[in-house]
Amino acid sequence: MIEIKDVHKSFGAVRVLKGITLNVRQGEVVCLIGASGSGKSTLLRCINALESYDSGEIRLLDQLVEQRCRQINQLRTQVGMVFQRFNLFPHRTAVENVMEGPVHVKREPLDQARRDAIELLRKVGLGERAHAYPHQLSGGQQQRVAIARSLAMKPKAILFDEPTSALDPELVGEVLSVMRTLAREGMTMLVVTHEMGFAREVADRVCFLHAGSIIEEGSAKEVLGCPREARTKEFLRHVLTHRVEDPLADNGGTGAVA
Repeated sequence: MIEIKDVHKSFGAVRVLKGITLNVRQGEVVCLIGASGSGKSTLLRCINALESYDSGEIRLLDQLVEQRCRQINQLRTQVGMVFQRFNLFPHRTAVENVMEGPVHVKREPLDQARRDAIELLRKVGLGERAHAYPHQLSGGQQQRVAIARSLAMKPKAILFDEPTSALDPELVGEVLSVMRTLAREGMTMLVVTHEMGFAREVADRVCFLHAGSIIEEGSAKEVLGCPREARTKEFLRHVLTHRVEDPLADNGGTGAVA
């Protein structure tokens, strides 16, 4: 589904990605973890051609990803992206935000796009808020609209760039719940996250990035439960000590904090 081979990226003299190689198979959930500045978000932006990369190769569905390639807009319809900030149009309702891509990019009929958008809002638990404007929604609700907007394009995979980092702790669980449902349904996902409970529960693989390189990769149980690298151990010790975990992860939904 996603093939990344020896990808390098620099911003001026700063080397941000230093030879990243990673494959994501269809239906797989891969979580990228690591400290801020390790290159996680830049990697996602290169995959979706929001940033160019200097060398190496990225392929989506066996097609080369380059900003200047003729098929780039078509490729972007196949791989959705959900950002830290919701980026909703403030002057459009939830349903209008979800309809935007299908109507203006895929040229779907308005009536069909509206029906599909309302169904997707129901899927993310917001059917009753379809006609609310972004300022009338909580942060968690806005992020769920953003996920529905991505799903409206019927993508083969979705890239998530720390989708809960801008949310108050009590709103994190509702967004992660939607992402769990997508994982169960077989959606291919590459997720940048600091939610270790979510990664333990959902990820098929976890990759730890440090200073622009993947220094540890394996199953969630291996990387999060028994990391080999000293830097991974240090990062996990810091995150698990200082971050409030998803209250519904790893405890049967009791609400106890991990």
